[in-house]
Amino acid sequence: MEMAKEISKEDFLKVFGNNLKETRLEKKLSYRQLAQRCDIDYSHISRIEKGEINIQLSTVLELAKGLELHPKELFHFQLD
Repeated sequence: MEMAKEISKEDFLKVFGNNLKETRLEKKLSYRQLAQRCDIDYSHISRIEKGEINIQLSTVLELAKGLELHPKELFHFQLD
């Protein structure tokens, strides 16, 4: 398996958050709508999307359920 290019934790969180935001918008969901589906505070989702916080895998699972997709789809993005 090919090693990923060196990327900082901060950059990874920003790319992950941006992917989450794009996915949420594609599903035509607001922060509040996704928050209700996931039982996560909407401000927490905003901070995730901005790459401000690191999250647990259980949160990834809840976000995926709320977006009605497989958790691995939240990791489909390019690391430039």
